[in-house]
Parts: sequence; C-alpha cells; structure tokens
Amino acid sequence: MRDTDRLDTGPGTGSRPRPPLSPRATFGVLLVHVRRHRGRIAAGWLLGLAGAAAVLVQPLAAKELIDDLGQGELFTGTLIMLSGLVLLGAVLKALSQYVLAHTAESIVRNSRHQLVARLLRLKVGELERTEPGDLLARVTSDTTLLRQVTTQSTVSAVNGVLTLAGVMVMMGRLDPLLLGVTVGVITLVGGVITTTMPRISRATLRAQASVGAMGAVLERALGAFRTVKASGAEDRETAVVRESVDEAWRNGVQAAKWQSVMGTSAGLSVQMSFLAVLGVGGARVASGTIGVSTLVAFLLFLFYLMEPISQLIQATTQFHVGAAAVARLREIDLLETDDVGGADRPARATALPDAPVTITFENVVFRYRPELPDVHRGVDFTAPSGHMTAVVGPSGAGKSTVFALIERFYEPTGGRVLVDGHDVLGIPLPRLRAAIGYIEQDAPVLSGTLRENLVFAAPDAGDDRIHEALARTRLDEFVRSLPQGLDTHVGHRGTKLSGGERQRLAVARALLRRPRLLLLDEATSQLDATNEQALRDVVADLVRETTVIVIAHRLSTVTMADRIVVMDRGRVRAVGRHEELIAQDVLYRQLAATQLLLPPPGEHLPVT
Repeated sequence: MRDTDRLDTGPGTGSRPRPPLSPRATFGVLLVHVRRHRGRIAAGWLLGLAGAAAVLVQPLAAKELIDDLGQGELFTGTLIMLSGLVLLGAVLKALSQYVLAHTAESIVRNSRHQLVARLLRLKVGELERTEPGDLLARVTSDTTLLRQVTTQSTVSAVNGVLTLAGVMVMMGRLDPLLLGVTVGVITLVGGVITTTMPRISRATLRAQASVGAMGAVLERALGAFRTVKASGAEDRETAVVRESVDEAWRNGVQAAKWQSVMGTSAGLSVQMSFLAVLGVGGARVASGTIGVSTLVAFLLFLFYLMEPISQLIQATTQFHVGAAAVARLREIDLLETDDVGGADRPARATALPDAPVTITFENVVFRYRPELPDVHRGVDFTAPSGHMTAVVGPSGAGKSTVFALIERFYEPTGGRVLVDGHDVLGIPLPRLRAAIGYIEQDAPVLSGTLRENLVFAAPDAGDDRIHEALARTRLDEFVRSLPQGLDTHVGHRGTKLSGGERQRLAVARALLRRPRLLLLDEATSQLDATNEQALRDVVADLVRETTVIVIAHRLSTVTMADRIVVMDRGRVRAVGRHEELIAQDVLYRQLAATQLLLPPPGEHLPVT
C-alpha cells in the first residue's frame, strides 16, 4: 500500500484527541468492565462504609470522655471503647483498600486480555491506519487508569457522599449554628472546584493522547533502527522523540496543575471552616451556650469532614482522568475486526476439499479506501489447481493486492474472488487461511527460537516434518551448525539471521502447513542463484500436491510456470507461458529483456 493509503482516520497518533465521552456513556463502558466483579466491589464498599461508621462514632466517644473527666467519673471504659473504635476503623479501611485494589488489578488484567484479543483480530486495513506505538499505549497506560476509575473513584464517591451526610447529621445534632458556618465556608470553596473540573478533563485527555504519540514516535525510530544508524540520523530522531516527550510533559504538567488546585481546595475549605468554627464556637462557649466538650467534638467532626471531601474531589479527578482513558479504549472497540467466527456468514458455510484448489478472479475491482483510486480495475484470471501460476508486472500493477484479496485481508470493492468456484466471502476465515501457505515479501520473523518460528503456522508439527522442511529449503546444514540448533534465538525480528536465511525460514514455515494453496510473494528476492534454484526445485515438487501462485520481479523464478499473468495498472493484459508472452506481449518482452531472458539473436520465437 502506498503512503497515501496510510493516512490516519482512526485513533492513530496523527489525529487530534477526540473529546471525552459523556458521563452517561462513560458509566456505560465502565459497567461493562465491572459487571463480573460487582460482588467484590460491593464487599470493598461495605467494608469501607463500616470503617467510616466506626470513625464517625469516635468524636461522640471523645465528647463522653471529656464529660467524664470534667465530672470526675471513671473514664477507663470510655477510653477502651474509643481505642477499640480507632483500631476497628483502621482495620476495616485496610481490608476495604485491599479488596478494591485486588479487584482493580483484576479489571485491568481482563481489560488487557480483551484488548489484545481484539487488536490481533483487527482487519489489516484498520491496523494500517493506526500507529502501533499508540495502540501499545492504550493497552498499557490507558488500561492502568481503569484501576482508579472502576473501583477507587466509584467507591470513594459513594463512601464520600454517605460519610459526608453522616458527618453533617452529627454536626447538626451538636450545634446547628456551627454547621451553618461550616457549610457556608465549604460552599464558597466549592465554586473553585466546580470551575476546575472541566479543565482537568481536557488536560488529562491531551496528556493521554501525548503519551500515545510518544510511543508511536519511539516505535517508528526503533522499527527502522539500522536505517536510522546508517543514515546518521540518531540526533535528528532523538530530537523528534524528545519533542514528543516534551509535549507529553507539558500536557501532564497542565493536568497536574489543575489536580493540585482541586486537592488544595479540599484542605483549604476545612482549614477555613476550622478557623470560622473556632471563632464562633469559642464565643458560644464563652457565653455558655455550648460546652467545651461539644466544641471539641464538633472540631473533631470538622477534621473528619476533610476525608469525605477529599474522597469526593479525588473521585471526581479520577473519574475525569479515567473518562479520557475510557474514551481511548472505546475507540479500539469501534475498529472493525475480522469475522473469525463467521457470525455474519451463511449458516451453511463452504467447506474446502483436502486437495489443490483453483483460484479465479472475476472482474475484480478494489480500492483501499473510498477516496483513493482503484488498485484493481476489472481483474480476470484463473490459477488452475495443481499448477503453478506466476503474476508479473511493473511496480504498482496490483500484484501483491491479489494475495491480499485471496487471504481476505481486504474484500473486493466489486467482482468476486473464487476458491473452487465458491466466493471467499462465504468461506469462514479460519478454514480459508488454514488452506493457504503465505510467504510474504519481507519474510517477517518473530522474536523467539528457530523452532517457534518454524511451527508458528503448524504448532502440531513433529520433528520429522520439521527436518523434512529444513532439508527441502536447505536450512538443515545451517541449523546443525548452530550450538543450540532449533532452540537458537533469532533475535528481535530475526536480526541474527541473514536475509536469505529469513526467506528460507519463511518458506519452511509455509511448507509445514501442508497448504492446498501456496502464495509466494517475491520469495527469491534475497536468495543467491544456488538457493534460488533449490527453491525452484522445491516449488516444482510442490506443484504435484498443491496449487502455487508466485509473484516475482525476477522472471528467472517464473519461467517454468504453467501460466504467467501479466498485470499493468490494475488490469490483466496478457496470460500465457514464457515463450508465448515474449512473442505476444510488449511489456513482458521488455521485462524479459531487462533481465537478459530473451533468446539469442537468430533463434525463432514460437508464435501462437
């Protein structure tokens, strides 16, 4: 696909951060995450509520203790009761925090499981419109924020409201006038909190988007590590990454600024209330309206008021932070995935035979995106079963797209792709892809051992089949030369292997699959003449048991093909054997001439 086909249209790094979901939509998404854990969340909430109740009783016990001291009565029982309440409140709160933390970690784990499963099932086109680094940030940092918003934020909000109500009731019973003074001061400070909340939401969303952008930029540099070094671009790429880091820092500082304003407001409201209550309450004690014990109890309640207020502010902050993360995670759910289960396919799905298949393209039209031009413009050809068909043509002719449509990485805009006369859209994806061995142009190798890479497409393959595939691809001597043999690690993306070794490994991996259709996309581009001839011999043997379709720029690979399909500008311009096409097709003759595959002067070309 061309670079213009990869323009960001989804949650990729290049796009501006989308606005957060509405509170109602956010709660809807959160409910999906917490539904399986609602029992544990309820238990943590009840434990926290019981701990708060134990704390609320403490000022009353302290008042009784002061009254006993003033009257000269024994206060041992009251002191023991007060100590017990303090200890009970601490234990219950600790248990509540552990239960909620455990539940939050479970929610994060489940969310990551679901995200990874969905990411690996995304349609190829969806993945190509996003940045891998940004997707990684969503699986790592964004899911971490669920820990706060799904348990701590929700439970803290409920407990904060109930505790606040309880404290207010107790304070009202002690002295309604002092309660009025407290509420008045807190209301004034509450205006600051209300003004700050939307700013936190916007700043947090920008900060999370910046983290995703930073991951995408770093992945870009690491993904082309050798190119960066060979180009002497370390300093330039470092500057690009630093700029993304600085952008994340600026947005993070902005969010932290407003969060600090929120946090300070909680303490400020209680401190101002304390000063106001101390002044008014002191005057009421002096006038004899209330006793000293009542003022002390009221001041204790005032200090206890700080916790539920802090809980509410923290819950609000966490909710806005979590809402930004939920919005980014929700975007992943909106990306289209492959229909692996065949849920939207006919009930009587097509079954493929255990034999070589015939591939037919019927007037296929395809474009990668609606606003882009067609890549295929009415492609028609047939690759018969048990034969080798080659697809050739200049760059940009649409050759690799043929394979992408057969594998159903994309679906035709018009026309049909048929397997043994059946539309590929009616064949469940697992059955279709299980019948195909696909050797990609860049022969990707996964981090791990040689054995893990070999059996990646055929995990049940035994040692006999593995050694047979190694021998057919001339990898057996190479494996024997390694100290750890098949258990040798190949490095990140196969960096410990040469280009030819990676390509032969990809061929061996495809052979282990025992496909009914083998697709080779430039499978000899990194092989020397000796290994290319060996691969041609392997393909000649495979044609007896499977259908082979080859894409190649090096025509020496395809001269033995039973038929050659010549493509140009998204159309099929000629079909025939090598000798026929040299005689009949100007483009093919030009391609052959550039590779010295024309017959010697004076030798007659066959004419049909």
